[in-house]
Amino acid sequence: MRGGHQLLLLQGGAEFFPSLVEAMDAARMVVHLETYIFEFAGSALSVAHALERAARRGVVVRLLIDGVGTPRIPEEWRQRFEQAGVAMRIYAPLGRLGLLLPSRWRRLHRKLCVVDGTVGFCGGINIIDDQDDVALGRLTAPRLDFALRVAGPLVDDMVETMEQLWWRMQAARRARQREFKAAWDALRSAGPVGDFSRLLQKIEAQAGLHGHPPVEGPFGETTLSPLGVDGARATLLLRDNVSHRHDIERAYLKAIGEARQDIMIANAYFIPGRKLRRALTMAAARGVRVRLLLQGRYEHFFQYRAARPVYQHLVDAGIEIHEYAPSALHAKVAVVDRRWSTVGSTNLDPLSMLLAREANVMTSDRRFSSLLHGYLDGLVQHTGQLLDAQALSQRHWTQRLLDRIAFAIMRATLFVTGHRY
Repeated sequence: MRGGHQLLLLQGGAEFFPSLVEAMDAARMVVHLETYIFEFAGSALSVAHALERAARRGVVVRLLIDGVGTPRIPEEWRQRFEQAGVAMRIYAPLGRLGLLLPSRWRRLHRKLCVVDGTVGFCGGINIIDDQDDVALGRLTAPRLDFALRVAGPLVDDMVETMEQLWWRMQAARRARQREFKAAWDALRSAGPVGDFSRLLQKIEAQAGLHGHPPVEGPFGETTLSPLGVDGARATLLLRDNVSHRHDIERAYLKAIGEARQDIMIANAYFIPGRKLRRALTMAAARGVRVRLLLQGRYEHFFQYRAARPVYQHLVDAGIEIHEYAPSALHAKVAVVDRRWSTVGSTNLDPLSMLLAREANVMTSDRRFSSLLHGYLDGLVQHTGQLLDAQALSQRHWTQRLLDRIAFAIMRATLFVTGHRY
């Protein structure tokens, strides 16, 4: 945890996209964006246009998109980005065998953006219109999701992790093309960034912006909303398949284990593993009020069915589960005792906790945590439908059988990949 951060909570694309576009339009050196889904339609087009504008005025623009979340880029935008100078890469394209290869289940699920090394964005919001849904189609109301706009020391950490992944992908690409010297040079560039000024000098040289003055203030003239704080202590938490396999899970376990009053979690795909389930039930047993705001819509068979046995176990332990009613829920946020909170891309399910690249911002700032707690409390009270333990257990036996089958298949699949959950 380091101090000196400015944190601004953004809800949905309606707040996230304008903030992102504002930062991109002010960029002078570099815009680096990673996302799982980039849908070139609706309000998300404002981000595509901002990337194009930035590249045309000489800003280095890097765009990294996951190959499953966004399997196809419209040819029109592929050409527009190429002509403007946007460097676009696809993370782990599926190829002919698709997801039949377990190695292809390791996806780029984090949503990060850094502009000029001064302002960063981290959260769960994909670049897709709030009322468009890949699984559910056109929504009648905007989905519930969150992102953070951040200024402060952890932005350097965002830069470092994004730079490392970009150059490692460049190295792999060169190696596949048998350009081994270029691959080695790219791999060397993926090392620790160290002094950030050296990185900016490299970017300036690439963009032909030698001696350009720095951006004045990470937020320009933007006034903090009621869900923003200044001077917060915060850190960036990552999950990958090398050196940060369990960092986010451990942070959750520590915060839940120290809880004394209240735990609130809003999470889209909620199938926690044994350690998290045990931590939540132990918290409830010692008198902590545990409330979960979860997805109420049926999207996928395994996601919906495999979660039901877990729900039963949790409600039997005295944990409140509220299903979000107005629309789809895609949030990944949590607050503990109004003193600890996190906003990011991490679902509490096997794909996020064991396989995907994820990123969360964690803060111990009581002001921000209290604000987020109050916001979630209002959502739970006014938009959540409480699951009844008795009604859940008395559903028709065929429904409960399907739940058990889905849960068993999930566990068996994880076992095949060498994971226990």
